[in-house]
Amino acid sequence: MFRPLSMIAVIAAGLALSGCETTTNPESLAQNDPYEPTNRKVFELNQSFDKHLARPVAVFYNHAVPQQARDAIHNLLANLDEPVTFANDVWQGSPKRAAQTLGRITFNTTLGIGGMFDIADKMGIPPHTEDFGQTLGVWGAGEGPYLVLPFVGPAPPRDAAGRVVDIFQDPFTYIRFDGIHTFTYARAGLGILDLRARNVETLDQIERTSVDLYATQRSLYRQYRKSEIRNGEPDTEELPNL
Repeated sequence: MFRPLSMIAVIAAGLALSGCETTTNPESLAQNDPYEPTNRKVFELNQSFDKHLARPVAVFYNHAVPQQARDAIHNLLANLDEPVTFANDVWQGSPKRAAQTLGRITFNTTLGIGGMFDIADKMGIPPHTEDFGQTLGVWGAGEGPYLVLPFVGPAPPRDAAGRVVDIFQDPFTYIRFDGIHTFTYARAGLGILDLRARNVETLDQIERTSVDLYATQRSLYRQYRKSEIRNGEPDTEELPNL
């Protein structure tokens, strides 16, 4: 939902990567986090930004905007992202999921008034999301060393590269109309706001219960991405050898 900003951040990080501080700490290397010292500094920057700006705005948004309006904005943003999901369904060789996504685009864009109402879900076509980072994972590409980007968060090489590819899979990268730049920035801003607002309580709970918030986020991010790549199926690769 903020792919142009992500591309800038990814490119900047790539240019600066050679200057990142590395570590030989055995625990960091075991977590495939050789840039942990630098990652922690970036993480602290992101946490400061979240504490002083993102979270307060998200809390205000939740209190000031009615739930129905927030749901409509979320549905609209999700519908705008569906073409990227469809493209990645196709890349992953999942015709059934691609057909579901196409159905969601059709019904929600028309009957759902541009996507403000999730009519498809009520029709028995549940939502799912796919991105090119997941596609690379399905193809067997490894995550690569863990990396945290300013104002983006966790973005290991596989997922960072996926963000860039998804920019070119988004139809709005090529569509031109009066106000396209305003639309792009509004979409990006609302996307960030919607994501943060929907996770205020969850993130607060994680922060309250974490001894090392950075390590907790790293672990949760990886678990989440692995689950997405498996489409929610149980992990059969790390079962105990009985």
